[in-house]
Amino acid sequence: MEINIDKSSGYVLIKVLEKQLDTANSPQLKSEFVLISAGGEKNIVLDIAECVSCDSSGLSAMLTANRLCRNAGGNFVIAGMQPNVLKLIQISQLDTVLNITQSVEEASELISKMKNN
Repeated sequence: MEINIDKSSGYVLIKVLEKQLDTANSPQLKSEFVLISAGGEKNIVLDIAECVSCDSSGLSAMLTANRLCRNAGGNFVIAGMQPNVLKLIQISQLDTVLNITQSVEEASELISKMKNN
């Protein structure tokens, strides 16, 4: 799986550089989330602007990251979601559980607001 990881101030940005988030690459993404969380990071932004499709294993990876961040007292935000992926999230009613923003900039602002509350 091709991803970029950037530790910004206040959160870790993971940019997925794949067209699909599926059973072939989701386990690796889930492992990255676990490693980042184990390293003491509690805020993660997942940029999936490049992903045009996602399956249940991709959703599972996102839910894992959400749980890890929440358990650490932090926040998980998904940025740049394509319409097909957003539709799957909405059908699964996970839009009520996950923090979703249009851009990484909005995600950064949301994490800053959440940290201050």
